[in-house]
Amino acid sequence: MGVQGNIDLHFWITRGMARRMGVNLTEAIHEGLLSQADFAAMITRCRSCPGAQGCLAFLSEHPERVDAVPDWCGNAAILSRARAAAH
Repeated sequence: MGVQGNIDLHFWITRGMARRMGVNLTEAIHEGLLSQADFAAMITRCRSCPGAQGCLAFLSEHPERVDAVPDWCGNAAILSRARAAAH
């Protein structure tokens, strides 16, 4: 199974990218900022993205909070909206 097919990997990439943006996805769902379907769609979007290796590198190179995830991230807009709504 390639990188794109590994659902566990993309679950953690999605959570990691959110965490770097200062978004706690569990809290966002609990607070109604995201639905469980939104979260599932984020993971699916991540799984279909050809940039997974780049995201892994980004996560390892940026352990601190960032203002934005890389441009290629298909979840960048939803993470930005969730961060804005949470603050």
